[in-house]
Amino acid sequence: MPVPPHSAAVTRRILRSLERHHPGAFTELTFRNAFELLAATILSAQCTDERVNQVTPALFDRYPTPGALALAEPEHLEALIRPTGFFRSKSRSLVGMARVVVERHGGVVPADLTALVALPGVGRKTANVVLGHALGVPGLPVDRHVLRVANRLGIARSNDPVVVEHQLGAALPKARWTLASDTLILHGRRICKPRPLCDRCDARGDCLHVEVTGPKAPPPARRARAAGAPVSSASQGRRSLGVKKR
Repeated sequence: MPVPPHSAAVTRRILRSLERHHPGAFTELTFRNAFELLAATILSAQCTDERVNQVTPALFDRYPTPGALALAEPEHLEALIRPTGFFRSKSRSLVGMARVVVERHGGVVPADLTALVALPGVGRKTANVVLGHALGVPGLPVDRHVLRVANRLGIARSNDPVVVEHQLGAALPKARWTLASDTLILHGRRICKPRPLCDRCDARGDCLHVEVTGPKAPPPARRARAAGAPVSSASQGRRSLGVKKR
């Protein structure tokens, strides 16, 4: 497994700083129990949490339990979740998930990573979301925001979500896994975007991305012009003749 640029001690320090910047970080999906969070997280693929939260009240009013969802008619379910996109495949995943929860787990969402990822439509990230937020089991979900932010900061080194999950997990106590993920997700949404707002980041002193992409000094001639100083005649001659300096 690749070794992250920063040590575990620096990783913990960076995350403490970001936790102060984003106090009370938590999933932005609305839920009342593990079943609702599991369904909402499946719906959140390629969709905003805000949009999912607009859809789920009617969904859970109609299908409040895994048993009810397992019996859902595709056309009725698809109509309810259509605004989240990919509604046909998501409908199949939701019904399949509910049926397995009923048939293999007595209608109770299992508090086990291996059992969760065996459910239709449930990957490792979704399983960790449910474990950490609804079932009290340490989980460290790694989404695109966590991947981007962790690699930029130097607290991880990989584009593989599972590798990054293990790297961060090794640097942090299990009790901090879920909070760390939530904090990195919020930081990725608000500050460390694809075009980052580095001047607003409390971790910029340790960030490798700032070191690599920070402003570069302009060439001497440009500095001289900016300062109002005359440019040498030799430089002017090379520019007018199109001669390149070797």
